[in-house]
Amino acid sequence: MQQEQASPAVQKRVRDSFDRQRLMSHLGARLAHIGPGRVHIVLPARPEVTQQHGYIHAGATSAIADSAGGYAALTLFDEDSEVLTVEYKINLLAPAAGDHLEAIGTVLKPGRTLTVCQLEVYGVQADGARKLVANGQQTLIRVSRNAG
Repeated sequence: MQQEQASPAVQKRVRDSFDRQRLMSHLGARLAHIGPGRVHIVLPARPEVTQQHGYIHAGATSAIADSAGGYAALTLFDEDSEVLTVEYKINLLAPAAGDHLEAIGTVLKPGRTLTVCQLEVYGVQADGARKLVANGQQTLIRVSRNAG
């Protein structure tokens, strides 16, 4: 399935911001898709991101979901705007297992000040089989790039 890509300028802006986000680097996460109002982040399964039962930790699962939604919103903002999470709620539906996790953030309602996103996280097996392991909703606020 071919997905719409964001413009090269928006992709660069999102990638530059993502590269400055040290937690994503620390976890080993990477951007997999940047489209208008939709971003995918992949987190490879490795021992450093697991919990005591061997599943990917809920904190890592939540972190990539939060970032996917934030960057999905950023794709719709002008270059003088940034984004901060106001709140998010995540439901952990199944143990986060697989070759990797894929978080998908999708803008449900863009706004001048607040934007609402849907969050989904899939456990993906090496053979491509996918299972929804978490879903949620997020509210983000647009802030000036020069703010605080």
